[in-house]
Amino acid sequence: QVQLVESGGGLVQAGGSLRLSCAASGMNFRFKTMGWYRQTPGKQRELVAVITSGGTTNYADSVKGRFTISRENANYTAYLQMNNLEPEDTAVYYCNAVAPITNRVYWGQGTQVTVSS
Repeated sequence: QVQLVESGGGLVQAGGSLRLSCAASGMNFRFKTMGWYRQTPGKQRELVAVITSGGTTNYADSVKGRFTISRENANYTAYLQMNNLEPEDTAVYYCNAVAPITNRVYWGQGTQVTVSS
């Protein structure tokens, strides 16, 4: 079955950087989109960034200019480079992928990012 596995989360001081990775396995197609969402306790999961198979990107206003999403189609991996991190970026970050044709949505298990002030 399709699996998304995130890695790269951790604890960092404000102003620091982290790079998240999302490795997909168990499928023989290219995802239509891959993205990153984040969630804090008591709040809805929110979109951080998304990238299409063609490389078109979209970002939440709060991360524009600081985060960069990319993907390697050859190895079914997506990345989120996070620079100039702020305490408000603290959340569990989830990888998301949408299959072509069926538009089935897949989620990773999440990785914690904590930014200290």
